[in-house]
Amino acid sequence: MDYLIRVIRADEWEKAREIRLVALQDPVAHLAFLDTYEAAVERPDSFWRERAEASSDSGDGKVRQFVAEGPDGSWAGTITVLVERPSDEVRFGGAAKVDQTHVVGVYVRPGARGAGVVDALFRAGVEWSWSLAEPVVERVRLYVHEENARAAAFYRRFGFTATGERVAVPGSEVAEEVEYGLGRPVSPGAR
Repeated sequence: MDYLIRVIRADEWEKAREIRLVALQDPVAHLAFLDTYEAAVERPDSFWRERAEASSDSGDGKVRQFVAEGPDGSWAGTITVLVERPSDEVRFGGAAKVDQTHVVGVYVRPGARGAGVVDALFRAGVEWSWSLAEPVVERVRLYVHEENARAAAFYRRFGFTATGERVAVPGSEVAEEVEYGLGRPVSPGAR
């Protein structure tokens, strides 16, 4: 794999918009994202600027967007990690019971799939989660559509386990998202 994994910069809002729009056109986007291409393409530049600023190192520290950047500067994939605290307003799923992070917006371009890009992105997002001093994150969570077997298989391979929590997919009367979690590793010598 010849990609640099890094946090986006605030001025990269156009690239962040482009990869998001591509992701929302993927054949499994209806299973992977709660957003639609039609809604996203209509958002003004100010939305994308604010989103990139918040997700960058210069943001408030509550969210980070990681990308896999190729030698030519193109982005092969992305994930976003949100900090969630029990006192926060619930964005999606159940309320946080502990300080945690929530992985969203996972996407790897078809030409980079199978090359370790998603593994590297997840390592970066999870390592960032564990590195936070405030709050000290107890677990990383994500949700996967019950029919998205490919994504669920990757999450299990990475070490996530189904928690038993399920939430209805917004706009559907029958479909559900399954919560997966990854607990903070226990330090050697800890009791």
